[in-house]
Amino acid sequence: MSLLQSLSLGWQTDLIFPRFDGLVLERADCVVVRTPSNPLFYWGNCLILPQVPADADLAYWLQRFDEEVGCHTLESGHVAIGFDAAAPFEPLQSWQAAGFQLFATAQLDLQAHLPRPLAAELPSAYFRFAPLDLSQPRQLDAVVELQCDSDEGLHEPEHYRLHRQRQMQRYAAMQAAGLGHWFGIWRGAQLVADCGLFRDGTLGRFQHVGTHPDWRRRGLCTVLVEQVSAYGFGRMGLDRIIMCADPQDVAIGIYESIGFQRRSHFWGAQRPPARDLHTQQMQACSSAA
Repeated sequence: MSLLQSLSLGWQTDLIFPRFDGLVLERADCVVVRTPSNPLFYWGNCLILPQVPADADLAYWLQRFDEEVGCHTLESGHVAIGFDAAAPFEPLQSWQAAGFQLFATAQLDLQAHLPRPLAAELPSAYFRFAPLDLSQPRQLDAVVELQCDSDEGLHEPEHYRLHRQRQMQRYAAMQAAGLGHWFGIWRGAQLVADCGLFRDGTLGRFQHVGTHPDWRRRGLCTVLVEQVSAYGFGRMGLDRIIMCADPQDVAIGIYESIGFQRRSHFWGAQRPPARDLHTQQMQACSSAA
């Protein structure tokens, strides 16, 4: 089995996207992922390890990241190293002391042949679900605007907007190539929720499920994911759909209520650039005021 094949399904479906317009390189010690069209994309420019790195090996992996990725992403300044963990592991204290944020991601799936709960409905006639045409500049711009409005102080705004514009241009190219679709819920002329669903054969992978902060807790996310899943099974011919999510976020309960089941976890160690840390600190101070 190759190193790529040994990765969890969460990581493997992440690689659908850099395989389209980037680089996925298998090395002896890791998988190298690069997205030349978007060096600001942390997890499109990263290393993926098949197992938990040793706490004492931080210097080695920083060097490997710089050799394989960092020298190509000077515009960004981030470090992103992902890994699989088959069992609980000791805290990476040296990594955290060096400014790394460690987080788990749950991988869930939904299978076409399994029964699902009754579909939810949009809360009122003012909302409308529809596939989006990303070849239309107004629709693509509406998606970017929604995603930037939903960031809530996690990233420096100017660089984040550029990152999201580049990401949506990638998804538009993938949509044009017949590899997936972008979807949204509108309230009049305002896009209030969006996500993508892309494919690798009959396996689908959700991307960037989000709802505008002003329109959360109204059932829009539930309807969006249900409608998109139905579209994937019925119109795209998928037999299994993968969703990856923060295991501590309330959204994962929404996915499970629809029928998604948790299968595994994978991990990321991320050191954001100083501009993002400053934005996060300012947001924390604003929230505490």
